[in-house]
Amino acid sequence: MRCTICKGKGLCGRLSCPILERLRVFERIPPIKDSVFGLSPPSVFVGRKGYPVVRTGPLVPATGELDASRLEDPTCWGGLTIEDVIGVRSTLVRSSAGVNVKDARSRPGSRIISITQELARAREPVETEVWFSKPPRLDLRFDGILMPMGPAGSIEKVRITANPRVDPKVEYITSDTDLKAALAVDELYRAGISVYQIMRLFSVGLLGEKRRLVPTRWSITATDDIIGRRLIERVRDYPEISDVELYSHTYFENHFEIILIPAIYAFELLEIWMPHSVWAERGAIEADREWYKGRRGGYSPLGGGYYAARLGVLEQLEARRRQATAVVIREIYPSYWAPLGAWVIREGVREALRGKPALFTDPADALNAATSRIKTPQRFWGHELKVFDATRHQRTLSSFFILLSLPAL
Repeated sequence: MRCTICKGKGLCGRLSCPILERLRVFERIPPIKDSVFGLSPPSVFVGRKGYPVVRTGPLVPATGELDASRLEDPTCWGGLTIEDVIGVRSTLVRSSAGVNVKDARSRPGSRIISITQELARAREPVETEVWFSKPPRLDLRFDGILMPMGPAGSIEKVRITANPRVDPKVEYITSDTDLKAALAVDELYRAGISVYQIMRLFSVGLLGEKRRLVPTRWSITATDDIIGRRLIERVRDYPEISDVELYSHTYFENHFEIILIPAIYAFELLEIWMPHSVWAERGAIEADREWYKGRRGGYSPLGGGYYAARLGVLEQLEARRRQATAVVIREIYPSYWAPLGAWVIREGVREALRGKPALFTDPADALNAATSRIKTPQRFWGHELKVFDATRHQRTLSSFFILLSLPAL
C-alpha cells in the first residue's frame, strides 16, 4: 500500500526505489525471442522450489557486448556500483528444465544435466545455445545468498557449440566417485580452484560419493562451511598474532570493521542493519559466534553471510600461519538498496584484510577506533560482542605455556 502511495517519491526513506530501479534495468535488457546464443561465463543454476524436483540449466547472456568471464566472477567487480552489478547480471538469461536431484547420478545421460555439468567443469566461457518453449519472461531476482539473475525461460533444447576447457585437477576430482564431497571440496580449494567454481561443481552433483543436484543457494553456504571447517583445523595449530589488528573497509555500501586479537581461535560476526537498508526498514542488529572448537549446533541465524565472512578471515590467518580471535562488525548502509548475494560479505572481508591494519596493544582501544567509523551508536550493539568481551578474561597460548613452565608452589 505504501508503494502505491509513494510511487518512487522516497516516502519510505530509502535512497533508491527498488521498484523504479528494477524498471530501469528492464529497459536495458535487449528483446529476447525464442532462443539465445552466447558465451556462458560459465554459469549454472539449480533451484530449490519443489525439491527434490527442481529446475536447473545454464545461464547465457542475452547480449555478446560484455566480457563473459566477468559475469560470474565477483573478484572482478570491486570498482563497480550496485547498479553496475545488477545491470551486468541482468543480461544473463536463466534457462531451466525440471529434473529430479537424484538424476545427477542415476541418469547421467540426461541432456540438460550433462550440459549443465559440462559448463560447471569449464574454466573459461563456453559457447552455448538455448531454445525456449516460449520467449523468456522479464524478471530480476535479488537474494541475500545468490547473485542477481535476469530473465527466465523454460528450455526446449540446449547445446554447447565448443569443447569446454577443463582444469586437470577438476577433471580428476569430478571423475573420482569414491572421494567424499568434503574431501573433494578441500582438495580443489588447496589446488587453487576458485571457491565460485567449487560451488558450481557442488551444485550440479559432480562431487562426492552419493551424487545429486544441490540447490545453488545451499551449495554456496555448504562450500564456505566445508572450507572454513578445514581451515579451522589447521589455524588452531598456529601461533597467535603478536598485536591487536584493526582493518576497515567499505564495500558495496557495506562497512566492515575487523578486529584480530592475539588469543586462541574464536570468531564473531555482528551485523548492524541501518534503518531503510534492504530488508530492515526500522533497522536490526544480529550476531552469531563460535569458540575454539568451531561452530556447534545448527545453521547460523545470520545465514550464509556468517560462513562467507568466516572464510575470508580464516583465509588470511592460514596465509600468515597464525591464529587469532576475530571480531567482524558489518554495518549495512541505507544505500545498500538491493541484496547482491553472500559474495559481497566474502569479498568485502577479503578486501578489508588486504589492507594495512592499525595496530594496538589493548583490544578496547581497537574497538574505540572502530566505533568512531560506525554510524550506529555503540549503545545499541556493544552488548552483542560476547567473544570480544571474553578476550578480556582469556589467557593466550603463550601465557598458558609460561604458567606450565613455572615451578609448583
